[in-house]
Amino acid sequence: MEVTIDETGTASRTVSIIGLDIGGSKTRGIRWRDGVIEVDAEAGSANVQNVSREEAAANLGAIFAKIGGADVSQVFAGSGGVDTDDDAAALAALIAPHATSAKVTVVHDTRLLLAASGADTGVAVIAGTGSAAWGTNAAGAQARAGGWGYLLGDEGSGYWFGREAVRHSLHRMNLGLAPDVLTRALLAECGLQAPGELIAHFHGATGRRYWAAMSPLVFDAAAAGHPESLAMIHQGGGDLAALAAQCAEQLNISGPIVLGSGLGMNQPPLQDAFKAHLATFGLIDVRVLAQDPIFGVLRLTSGV
Repeated sequence: MEVTIDETGTASRTVSIIGLDIGGSKTRGIRWRDGVIEVDAEAGSANVQNVSREEAAANLGAIFAKIGGADVSQVFAGSGGVDTDDDAAALAALIAPHATSAKVTVVHDTRLLLAASGADTGVAVIAGTGSAAWGTNAAGAQARAGGWGYLLGDEGSGYWFGREAVRHSLHRMNLGLAPDVLTRALLAECGLQAPGELIAHFHGATGRRYWAAMSPLVFDAAAAGHPESLAMIHQGGGDLAALAAQCAEQLNISGPIVLGSGLGMNQPPLQDAFKAHLATFGLIDVRVLAQDPIFGVLRLTSGV
């Protein structure tokens, strides 16, 4: 925080805040001064659920090298993989050396999403590289669903769609069927010649982000009328809706239900499936996030 003197000789405080949105594929950082963006930059993921602590630290160093950390009153970070107070403290410890004068706050990234929608209560659902739901009600109670990571869940996420495309292709191979439109697209994107090569490729030097990046192939195939891809989207939307409905029931609220992150914000077929499934739970106040979750930082820090 800085104190400046205007032309009338009156002292005023200038507030600088850094927001971080740490996703499974990238980290976005914005530095605001009095609510106006000064710097907006990206670096690799600093989510320790997806990358090593060393890689996370390096990527945080890269983002702060771009946006600067001096004279900042607060750093507010939302990240996947923040499931406990210890998780939050560990990430805060990686951030703190880059902004030594700032208060550092770390929350699960679903909180950014709900705030970015303009809501103080409701349920936020992330459908990006991974998936998770979080909600809060007027009494301050909170509920979580999913967000366990790709080995235990992440249904309806980018990784889930990429993995399901591989499973579909291998199942056809086992049945002795020729590659279909989805398998052909997947093989081409991976630089492979035959479905059997997907097994070693999947278990080799590829990772969660790599397979999440394959998710658009499912939506392209669905747009061409591929029935199995259409079924995947129906199932993914249903799984995401179930996460949201679980939180809403625990909190005894009916909305809003906000769908966000890369996949959720950019794939209308998934949005439609999500809304249709939520309607079966009687949940009709459903919104698709219209701005990136990081802009929720301003709402969450407005009273700080």
